[in-house]
Amino acid sequence: MRTVFNVIVLAIMLPACRSNDDNADAYGNFEAIETVVSAEGTGKLLSFAVEEGMTLPADTIVGWIDSTQLALKKSQVKANIKAVLSKIPETAPQLEVIREQIATQKREQLRIQNLVKASAATTKQLDDINAQVAVLEKQYRSLASTLNTQVSGYSSETQPLEAQVLQLNDQLRQSRIVNPVSGTVLTKYVEKGEVVNYGKPLYKVADLSSLLLRAYVGEEQLGLLKIGQQVTVRTDLPEGKYHEWPGTVTWVSAEAEFTPKEIQTKEERTNLVYAVKVKVENDGSLKIGMPAELKLAKQ
Repeated sequence: MRTVFNVIVLAIMLPACRSNDDNADAYGNFEAIETVVSAEGTGKLLSFAVEEGMTLPADTIVGWIDSTQLALKKSQVKANIKAVLSKIPETAPQLEVIREQIATQKREQLRIQNLVKASAATTKQLDDINAQVAVLEKQYRSLASTLNTQVSGYSSETQPLEAQVLQLNDQLRQSRIVNPVSGTVLTKYVEKGEVVNYGKPLYKVADLSSLLLRAYVGEEQLGLLKIGQQVTVRTDLPEGKYHEWPGTVTWVSAEAEFTPKEIQTKEERTNLVYAVKVKVENDGSLKIGMPAELKLAKQ
């Protein structure tokens, strides 16, 4: 019986010894780049196709905020623009009348010039027709200038209205809720039918296809790390075993910090540590917050 008892005690102690394995160079927890999607408009949430745990592609419309008042305001502004434009005079017909008069007088001018050359008309007749052509041309220039001034004035009235239309179009676009990144919905903050204000968080999404292990190393291990380095990440399995994952160092802090209370380090007496991030491809078994160990290759 004593032998059996010793075997049982040994079997119980072996998995416990795994947690004190000094082969790990750093300890940490997995995290993801999380994006909180917030409302860009104000109004009632007419639709909201978001549920926790669902996977959403990027640039997908997942909901709509009521934009009835915006659409009505846009219609009113466009009606105002149309009313202003209707006041602009028709320039072409008015100018065409004078152009025809000028053309008629110039033909007469040419006829009289030929008659003068043939001594069949007096110079006074030529002076009179020249004066008539000059008067008509002056009238044409004056009318064209007046009409252009009127058109410019009405156009200046429509510019602020057109700016309002652009602003309303942007607000109407913001009534759509567009998922910005591909990922999994972690948290849902609102439900369909609620009234949301600008900036209110709607849901949180993160790409879980890869996670980042934020671990903490002492100064001794810091010299063994560099960006892009391949390392080994280990997660616990039942019965004291562990699973190894290939990882890539993506970031090393340039400043030391005090050891987080929940983190153990290789050198227990090291008070200052450096944070590092290691990217690990996720097959679905890694979770945010899961603890893991970092193993560096021996130099």
